[in-house]
Amino acid sequence: MSELFNNIDARTRLAGTNKLEILLFALGLDNRTGRRETFGINVFKVREVMRTPPITAAPDMPAAVKGMVSLRGVLVPVVDLADYIGMQPDSAREIMIVTEYNGKTQGFLVESVDTILRLDWAQMRVPPQMLASNLGGLVTAVTELPDERLVMMLDVERVLAETAREDDTLLMNGIQTLGRDDLTILFADDSSVARGQIERTLAVLGIKHISAMNGRAAWDELQRIATLAENTGKSVIDYVQLVLTDVEMPEMDGYLLTKNIKSDPRFAGIPVIMHSSLSSLSNQQLGRSVGVDEYVPKFEPHRLAETLGRRLLGLTAAAAN
Repeated sequence: MSELFNNIDARTRLAGTNKLEILLFALGLDNRTGRRETFGINVFKVREVMRTPPITAAPDMPAAVKGMVSLRGVLVPVVDLADYIGMQPDSAREIMIVTEYNGKTQGFLVESVDTILRLDWAQMRVPPQMLASNLGGLVTAVTELPDERLVMMLDVERVLAETAREDDTLLMNGIQTLGRDDLTILFADDSSVARGQIERTLAVLGIKHISAMNGRAAWDELQRIATLAENTGKSVIDYVQLVLTDVEMPEMDGYLLTKNIKSDPRFAGIPVIMHSSLSSLSNQQLGRSVGVDEYVPKFEPHRLAETLGRRLLGLTAAAAN
């Protein structure tokens, strides 16, 4: 299966082109619907694909976590995705996709993998409300293939958040308010879990925010603010002092959003912070190649709070001088 992941160098050149590559996989025939759905995951999150090794059951784990496997001496939790999303497939999941994101490694059990598909993020759409509701909000984007199959991108960050059982309240302990009521940031993220965690961090900091569900919505909002600033004789930075963006988003990804911001003089002086589960050194380098000012991995509220506070207070101190 390793041949699926050839041409890694070509993938690293996708930054700023609004393109992505996804690994297609299936979870089996859903007995509830009689359909065999196609799902996708960003190749940058996939470390390897392998036959499912022996799984050792572990106590006190969520139902969808089937246990642990040892991969080169490291214990890795294994999640049955079909079980997690409430499917009732007709076959065993004999393939495991080993993923690495948010600084963590986990295995996802699937029935089969298909191929790697290169797409433009503009082809990925926000899922219709009915589809999103049917899968409990777990689908972040959808696209239709030439053979009329619908590919659904799962919110794997939500899977990790809900199976890792981390106490979000404890993660926020120790974060101090900035004591300012005149600071606003715009953030973009397609994951409902990520948006919620960002909003809670900003609430503790006391920072106002404007949120967007993807890069396209964030760019449209920036255009609106730029028009408002022009009409009022102000600068955009008077309304928004910082942009925080995810990488993977339907319609427009974080790389292209950053490239657009940094190439437009109306947004001069506004730092762009990339906040992503794709936190490897290569991904950080890709972000910097399009002008990202800093990179903060998900989900580290203290690091995010420190970065935002330092950047925002630095901006206002410079403006005062």
